[in-house]
Amino acid sequence: MSMIQTGKVDVRSDNAIETVGGNTSTFTQVTFPTPFPTGSDVIVLTQTQTFNGPETPGIRIHAVTERGFLIRFNEVNVNANTKSDGRHTTETVGWLATTV
Repeated sequence: MSMIQTGKVDVRSDNAIETVGGNTSTFTQVTFPTPFPTGSDVIVLTQTQTFNGPETPGIRIHAVTERGFLIRFNEVNVNANTKSDGRHTTETVGWLATTV
């Protein structure tokens, strides 16, 4: 039987784009309102709900567990000649978590 939870979180990035895999020091913790059952395979789907900054905020998700997940923005590079500095203003991100 699947279980679904939804929510939203305000996310901003005050840091440079993260390029080191596994470095989650700049991520924000999101905790589910109700933990999923122990041993559940949980997936998280996200979507930016606002348009407050001119650049596209790429969403990174890490460490999804039965209790929550980590999230951050890594701004998307505009093109090969214009690199993002990684910083982005506050946006609201909607999320849906479900078991599979």
